[in-house]
Amino acid sequence: MYVEPLLSVFPWAQFHTTKGAIKLHVGLNHSGHLPEFVTVTEGKIGDVTVGRTINFPKGSIVAIDRGYNDYVWYNQLTEKGIFFVTRLKTNAKTRVIKRHAVLKSKGLTRDQTIKFTGARTAKKCPAQLRRIGYRDPITGKHYIFLTNHFKLATKTIADIYKARWDVELFFKWIKQNLKIKSFIGTSKNAVMTQIWVALCMYLLLAFIKFQSKLKKNMQQILRLLQLNLFEKRDLMALLRGDPIHDKQFDINQMALL
Repeated sequence: MYVEPLLSVFPWAQFHTTKGAIKLHVGLNHSGHLPEFVTVTEGKIGDVTVGRTINFPKGSIVAIDRGYNDYVWYNQLTEKGIFFVTRLKTNAKTRVIKRHAVLKSKGLTRDQTIKFTGARTAKKCPAQLRRIGYRDPITGKHYIFLTNHFKLATKTIADIYKARWDVELFFKWIKQNLKIKSFIGTSKNAVMTQIWVALCMYLLLAFIKFQSKLKKNMQQILRLLQLNLFEKRDLMALLRGDPIHDKQFDINQMALL
């Protein structure tokens, strides 16, 4: 996620001649929609530069977009037993090793085992990979996916990449609800503090939602807390919507006399 402040106000976040930028890199766990890896860098730091530093557990399936394209990294992930699903670059030179049957009724157009044939690319990533074609039935757009996972169904691979959109929804949520599009301070420490406080708040809200076992979503919980910020109430009672006890109300009224 990019945040682009004015360079004149945030000179430490140099990006372009007149613009500054900072970038929030997030590794989102799909099972709980919680950030497991977060770091903040200057805007000019590439996505894949940070991606290489993440120590994924063996057997993980990492869904990444073409901004993380790195053939050496693809080979390293494969050797470590870590799976990835991404988009294949249109200019990639490949050779088909084997073709597999697909269900065209589900929008699938191809399922192939391939190897890179480019002079440099073949050295960087000698491993055999899987190329899958999928046409979205709603938009009609055709996607070419690249993965090193050969056991999952082709439609499942397409669905895994589609689930990558969850991280964009995460960014949208924190921008809209935790106020990090504008900053209170202009120093690097002030900006970093505001971002980390927002992320801590997100995790606390997620924990409250999990503990309460109620059907309220995180936005509803946040609004409820904001409206009752200065009220001394039991948190679970507040979330359940329990009425305020009359006796307690009388005590509070007596204290004001």
